[in-house]
Amino acid sequence: MTEQPTVATAERQPPMPTGRNPRDLVVLLIAAGVVVLCALAARVRVVNPVEVAIFQQFAQIPAASTTVWRVLTWAGSWAGIAAVTALALYLKRIKLGLQCAAAGALAWGLVQVIDGMVGRRPVPAELLGDAGFRLLGPEGFAFMATQSAVTAAMVAVAAPFLPNAKYRAAAWAVAILVAAADVYLGNSLPLGAFAAVFLGWGIGAIFQLVWGAPGRRTSEPAVFRALERAGLTPVEAVPIRTRMREPLEFGVTTESGDKLRVEVVRRLHRRGGAWYKLRRLLASLEIEPEPRLSTPYHEAEHEALVTLFAQRAGLRTPPIVLTCETRYGAPLLVRRQIEGRRLTELSGDEIDDPLLDAIWLQVAALGETRIAHHDLRAKNVFVDTEGNPWLLNFTLGTIGASADRAAQDLAEALISIASRVGVQRTVRSACRVLPPDRLEPALAYLQPLALPRRIRKQLGQDRYVLTDLRETLAEQIDRPIPTFRSPVRPATLVGLLLLGAAVYTILPQLSSMRAVIDSLWHAHWSWLALATFTGFIAIVLSSISIIGSSSTPLPFWRTTAVQLAAAFTGRTTPGGIGFFGINIAFMERLGIRRSSAVGVTMLNVAATGVVGGLWCVIGVFVIGASRLLLGAHIPLGWPVLVAAAAVLVVAAAVLWSPFGRRRIVHPGLRVTRELLDALRQPLRAFQLFGGATGYLVVSGLGLAATLAAFDRHVPVPAVIAVFVIGQTLGHIAPIPGGLGPTEALMVGGLTALGIAPTVAVATVLTNRLLTYWLPALPGIAIFRYLQHRAIV
Repeated sequence: MTEQPTVATAERQPPMPTGRNPRDLVVLLIAAGVVVLCALAARVRVVNPVEVAIFQQFAQIPAASTTVWRVLTWAGSWAGIAAVTALALYLKRIKLGLQCAAAGALAWGLVQVIDGMVGRRPVPAELLGDAGFRLLGPEGFAFMATQSAVTAAMVAVAAPFLPNAKYRAAAWAVAILVAAADVYLGNSLPLGAFAAVFLGWGIGAIFQLVWGAPGRRTSEPAVFRALERAGLTPVEAVPIRTRMREPLEFGVTTESGDKLRVEVVRRLHRRGGAWYKLRRLLASLEIEPEPRLSTPYHEAEHEALVTLFAQRAGLRTPPIVLTCETRYGAPLLVRRQIEGRRLTELSGDEIDDPLLDAIWLQVAALGETRIAHHDLRAKNVFVDTEGNPWLLNFTLGTIGASADRAAQDLAEALISIASRVGVQRTVRSACRVLPPDRLEPALAYLQPLALPRRIRKQLGQDRYVLTDLRETLAEQIDRPIPTFRSPVRPATLVGLLLLGAAVYTILPQLSSMRAVIDSLWHAHWSWLALATFTGFIAIVLSSISIIGSSSTPLPFWRTTAVQLAAAFTGRTTPGGIGFFGINIAFMERLGIRRSSAVGVTMLNVAATGVVGGLWCVIGVFVIGASRLLLGAHIPLGWPVLVAAAAVLVVAAAVLWSPFGRRRIVHPGLRVTRELLDALRQPLRAFQLFGGATGYLVVSGLGLAATLAAFDRHVPVPAVIAVFVIGQTLGHIAPIPGGLGPTEALMVGGLTALGIAPTVAVATVLTNRLLTYWLPALPGIAIFRYLQHRAIV
């Protein structure tokens, strides 16, 4: 044992393993596209004033810093190329040194070629202003910044060879500072410096595609030597699995005959990105965040620690032998080899009831020992040759987890097993092993917003399996489905207030703030009171439309109260998700299955959309018949026809694609059949379509009443048409209450009708405040009342 380090020290350091990554091809295409677009923009003889303004801002930097900027540009000169090459050769990185030299020379040559094709970029002296002294010559600026391209090329080539992310970030910071120096010193305008950085990035991608780069793969010799340094005696190391998004694994045999499984932790396994965080923000319950892991080696050590705790608690998981690291930084996680197959590799017939019961016993043990797995997918359940289940991959595991986190693990296990054996067998097997009190908390987490994509993805494209699983489990354990809770968070409310303040501050700038305030002060308050009344009448008509959407009779007054509460939950959440949630919870309380409740809300939205689209078309003709747009004209000609044809072709391609058929065509056909079924029942059709129409018309009358408070001459039909168009198109954007687009469309519509801009802005802001946002205040009280009475 004492001689081994000496032998390892005497060995010649093995070459750094390199490989290629498809990502480099993507980088090359992006870089080439950016350079081409910038070159085309630079060929325009008129320099963009914005670009000149940026150049002038650089000119405001104190002249005392000029020496520093000049020194920075040396990094992209021939002296810089020689210095980088010499440093690499001194560190015995001969291949890296030659590549940096070649990349710098190639960047210099490509800059000369591109500059010759684009030509100089003259800028009028009066446009440059005080910054004109930085112009290098009367013929203008060169397009491409040579020093920036050379520096970026050498950084792109050398970055993968640097030891950690901090050094790579520092190298790219130098490249960006050199680009800024080129702009400050007048070597190029900002567009040329920007294109030069991308040119260098693309050159680096070319070199990595041709010669490879470190970190792309881990070789068998590297794993072999790492295990030897860790004290093991491997005989052979054979790759087992190589997938782009999975860790590389090796099967290792030692001199003593032990079978080991070595996992190369190449990247963090987490999938919780920005979209998942947004979904968690909108969920109707608090979701605990996944553990933060700083580096791949931290990930390997964390998984080993949680695995050891799980083993001590009696859970079946492949024993950890050790964690170590290859010479060039790839962490290794070494386990004992267990013979068998993953649950995803077994057919439904092979997964019998004893195996399911054994899996649930393992899941129950996780909760009892307060160890959260965080990733209970079917692929992470391993079945050995004797039929015993083992739990794999505790990468995201947590020791000392809360009861809520254990309940989420239970929900993930329900979904994973249901994806293999179906809902009924899953629920029956879970009820055989776990008591109802253990299963009940999982009901709250059986909803899409509470689950990461990796878990939901197991269910495929069937959107109703999750709903069926939730309802079946609730029936089997005789527990109610959890009620809806407001998804509004303090951060959401703060963001909504800031967005509203921005809209209500910026829109008046279209006219005169003082004139808007004066018009509000002299408004006729009786008309404003009438407009406020129409806002509440519209809610009653909306409840009638909801009643018509359901084939099961709904109580009128309770439905109306729910719609008033939805004025709070629906208008303060993106995409109106609160409207769906509270209505679904209300119908579930009435005994309607969740899948049917979802269908009712979707039918109501579809009917409202159809009515809104129809009234938009009618509104255009109403505005045209009012002879208020005599000066307007519709653009014609080949460009318009080509654009229309292109839109139709793209729309047809999207609808014909698998995604379009799955997400648009099939759901659209299903909703169309439901709309036709509603039309066959006269009373229900009157409630559904009449309520939606009444909602739009009464709300449009509210806009007309608000306009009458400022201007006695009101074209009522045209104003209603403006409201319908603004309301229908403005709420397409996934912004709470359509805040912003709706107001802008209505202001533009009223201005097109000949209403003064000041009056149009005052009318729209006041109407939206009185008829749309004011009902949300009593909606909060009604929402709390309905919660206390267990109506939602």
